[in-house]
This record gives sequence, structure tokens and C-alpha cells, in this order.
Amino acid sequence: MEFIFIRHGHGEHLNDYPNRLNTLHPGLTEYGKFQVTQLRNEMTIDPGDLVLVSPTKRTIETATIITNGMDFIISPFVGPRMFPQNPELPFLACDHILSKAEITNLYRDTEILDFHLDCWKEGINRIDQDIFEGYAARLLEWIGESYKKIFMISHDGTITHYRKLLGEKELTRKDFLGEAGVYRMNL
Repeated sequence: MEFIFIRHGHGEHLNDYPNRLNTLHPGLTEYGKFQVTQLRNEMTIDPGDLVLVSPTKRTIETATIITNGMDFIISPFVGPRMFPQNPELPFLACDHILSKAEITNLYRDTEILDFHLDCWKEGINRIDQDIFEGYAARLLEWIGESYKKIFMISHDGTITHYRKLLGEKELTRKDFLGEAGVYRMNL
């Protein structure tokens, strides 16, 4: 089984950084769309692969470009999540997730995976580590051994948390992928 973690492309909230971090639901910039289009040309996603996407506009736009019309699943269990956790830092508007109603209105037939858990108000960004690990364990159990490749299109912090949960040690912010970055992990 292979996990392919993909960080979204350059987002609108990163223009005039850090002054626009409180932009609600930023999408990809034209440069971000270009980055992701380039990435699509380097990737192969097969019909039997699983593509999980964070419920933010910039990750959904990234998924739409990368999958080139193939189905993907939106789940609050894949981000965004701050890394490392620091309750002293403010909750930024750019990290607010789209609601289920917004996802349904904007992306009609896209499947949503949430196990009917109440995790939509603030997502997984600032929840306690043990709660996050419970959600992540449930997601990983659901994935099981059903897929050869799992693509997770998310955010640097979330990707780093999942890499740790899947067995990597001593990760720091220096291990972040950056815009349209990819990290492959064989289990």
C-alpha cells in the first residue's frame, strides 16, 4: 500500500503574506493552478485508487485539477491541522473548512466521508491530539487494505501529523512539503 501525500498549490491567502492569512476560503492563485497542472502531468491516478481531500477550497481545486474528472472524497479528517499543535496561536480564517452544505452546493456529486461524527464546526485543526488520533485511526481503519494507492490532498500540518501516525519519527516543520509538494510513503 502506498500513501501519496499532496500539498495544495499556492493559495490566495499567501499573496501578501502574512497579511492575508485571515482570508476566508481562499482558492488557488493562477500560479497555484499552474503548479498543480504541472504536478498532474507527473502523476498517475488509476480508477481504483482512493483520493481523499481536505474540505477547503484550495485543496478541492487542487484535487479537481489533479484527478482530471475522476471521483474523489472530501473528508474533514484530512485537514487542515496545525503542526505542531500550539493552542496559543490564533485560529486563522484561511483554515476554516467548508460546511457540508457549502460542499454540496459547490461540488454537487462529490462524496463526503465523515462517519456521521460532529466534526464540521472547527474541523480537526485545533482539537485535542487524542481526539484527532481517534478520527485518524477510524479513517485508516476504513481505508484498510482495500487500495493500492491512497492520495491525500491536504495541508502541510495535516500531512505531517499523518506521517507521524503512520510511523515516521522526529518530524518538524522543516519536513513540510511546500506548495504542490508530494511525499510518497510505502506501508
